[in-house]
Amino acid sequence: MNMVASSGPILRRNDMNSINFREHRTCCFVLPCLLFLLPLAGRCAGQEVRRVPGLQATRNADQEGSSQSLGESVWKVEEKYTQTTEMIPARDGVGLYTEIYAPREQTDELPIIFLRTPYRVANPAGGFTRYFDSTFRELARQGYIFAVQDARGRHGSEGEFEWNRPVRHRTDPQAIDASTDAYDTIDWLVKNVRKNNGRVGMLGVSYPGWYVTMALIDPHPALRAASPQASPSDYFIGDDFYHFGAFRLGPSAELPYLFDFDPKENSRFPFDQFDTYEFFLDLGPLKNMNARYLHGVSPTWDNFMAHPTYDEYWKTGGTLQHLTEVTIPTLNVVGWWDAENLGGALDIYDRLEPLDERELNRIVVGPWAHGQWSRGPRESLGEYEFGSDTVEYYQTQIEAPFFAHYLKDQGELSLQEATMFQTGTNRWQTFDSWPPKDVTPVKFYLRADNALSFDRPKESRGAFVEYVSDPKKPVPYSKRPIMGFWSGLKGSENPRFQRAGKLWKVEDQRFVHDRPDVVSFVTEPLENHVELSGQISAHLFASTTGTDSDWIVKLIDVYPEDYPAKPEMGGYQLMIADDVLRGKFRNSFVEPEAVEPGEVNEFVINLRTRNHRFRKGHRIMVQVQSSWFPLIDRNPHQFTNIMAANEEDYLVARQRIYCSQQHASHIELSIKN
Repeated sequence: MNMVASSGPILRRNDMNSINFREHRTCCFVLPCLLFLLPLAGRCAGQEVRRVPGLQATRNADQEGSSQSLGESVWKVEEKYTQTTEMIPARDGVGLYTEIYAPREQTDELPIIFLRTPYRVANPAGGFTRYFDSTFRELARQGYIFAVQDARGRHGSEGEFEWNRPVRHRTDPQAIDASTDAYDTIDWLVKNVRKNNGRVGMLGVSYPGWYVTMALIDPHPALRAASPQASPSDYFIGDDFYHFGAFRLGPSAELPYLFDFDPKENSRFPFDQFDTYEFFLDLGPLKNMNARYLHGVSPTWDNFMAHPTYDEYWKTGGTLQHLTEVTIPTLNVVGWWDAENLGGALDIYDRLEPLDERELNRIVVGPWAHGQWSRGPRESLGEYEFGSDTVEYYQTQIEAPFFAHYLKDQGELSLQEATMFQTGTNRWQTFDSWPPKDVTPVKFYLRADNALSFDRPKESRGAFVEYVSDPKKPVPYSKRPIMGFWSGLKGSENPRFQRAGKLWKVEDQRFVHDRPDVVSFVTEPLENHVELSGQISAHLFASTTGTDSDWIVKLIDVYPEDYPAKPEMGGYQLMIADDVLRGKFRNSFVEPEAVEPGEVNEFVINLRTRNHRFRKGHRIMVQVQSSWFPLIDRNPHQFTNIMAANEEDYLVARQRIYCSQQHASHIELSIKN
């Protein structure tokens, strides 16, 4: 049996029933799940060096691994900043470990850039925090004071960590939460850090981005600019652990090893099989996770299992309802191929926009995977090439001017309401509103002959496409072997064996195209460009022989067979948008309803927004399937509590997608006029 390389004990199949979770919690340290701190490649050569008031900088010979641009002279952050540490007291007396970095040759009062994280501030190798290799990389050249803090109960900070701690201070003035911890820290920083100008900016990616969002709830007066980047907003609706009621098994299983068992470590799930598809299939029903691995000592996993509907646990843990006004300039950032928090970032922007009376709320979406704008790669994602250094553009032309304007009063801010990278043409575009208003909703109809057409079908009620969905042979979401969602194969430099959550959204979908449980609908080669800008929704009129079913829809750009610009992309099926709906939640996430076997229902799958050009000669494809494993747990095709299901509950179902005049399944795209 193939085994995953590990710095700890190797766990074999026959060890599973006797594993003591705590004894193996340090298996193979990996990078944090929601933030990646890999060093960035440098900026492009020839960039003008800006002189920043308050910080005098010199540059020397190039050196690998420092925070400089490739081809530029060295700019070593350790030579420009000093490091101090503080235990900043929260209102309940808990000390929060914070590293503070100030310019060595500071002449002016400077603002503070503040980041909170559950993933460790201190560099395990010693020296400066690794955020200078990613999130702070460009800002460090601009001259700021930086404060980086371990979240309550994590690593160097005191107190008890609670994953997704709800907002409590609004109903209980004595309570603490992520919002109050941010407030208390900002208050301490502006009162105690030497030569600060009384202004603070916050930013962070993923969970650190969520801490920024929480700071926007009753913000401290000194908070003058905020950039929540890939921030979750609602874990049941569209973030890491559920999507529209469907449980995201891979990332959810790995989370307890990261947060629940050792506040001083970021640990890795002890997979004993090379291919996690095989591992999770052999695991069987979800209840086996506790029996074999977690033994009831992970509160996060137990909450996942105890709350399979949109109940008060999920509602109180959400952020959107607490965002009631826009008083802080806010820059929302995410990537089109973010496999974790695209939905959260878009939802936060959408929530703030109607409240934005002063035009302070903005959004940027690039062609990136999760956090790629802070760490790279800079010019591509998998086989898809961006045509430019998008990290350089974002950090120097968007993020740095945003903070300089609001924290230093430097420069006129030319940043538009929405800055969107258009995939398909590889160019940045700006919009006065997002989604844009000058679009037309256009329906592309799914046809019984597997065509995708502008024309509504004329066939009778009997026109449909059908397939068989077998929970014992689910459709993989990525090419096998599938690595851990947040971990890869230690020692491998092959991108295929890095963390599975990074590249799967841009994989060639031909790896499942010919499976009998995946149906595809495709247009003829386009005679003209089709400009998609805005909302996408799929409307499936479908039936199942079961009483529940998952419906997964993927919108795909099919490249021409002959593609001279990059011959190996000939016929490539590039996924542009994708999502899932668990059928029993078709009418309500709070009160699920069984599906009547054989009855035609309309299932609406929200694919959110995109900005993409389907180029002339390409084809538009829609793929539909009912499993997506192990990204999504297996649906037993029965109306039941899946968290408590037994193996015998998982049944084969026959699925039908109707393509008739009466039941015209379609996908609706927002097309530029």
